[in-house]
Amino acid sequence: MGNRPLDILNNALSTPVIVRLKGAREFRGKLQGYDVHMNLVLDEAEELKDGDIVRKLGSVVIRGDNIVYVSP
Repeated sequence: MGNRPLDILNNALSTPVIVRLKGAREFRGKLQGYDVHMNLVLDEAEELKDGDIVRKLGSVVIRGDNIVYVSP
């Protein structure tokens, strides 16, 4: 049986992830935490556009209902 989505997030804690949001926005940062609604906390976060850094944000909270995918 495969891993559940939250198990995969748990394994990705403290590692870099890329998060794609609705509206084609992307963020990269270290996953510091999450909850059952898939709200995420990223540290050292950067906003990306076409793979290039648009701006550095530091710590951010991303609402789970805006997430399209999380790539560890």
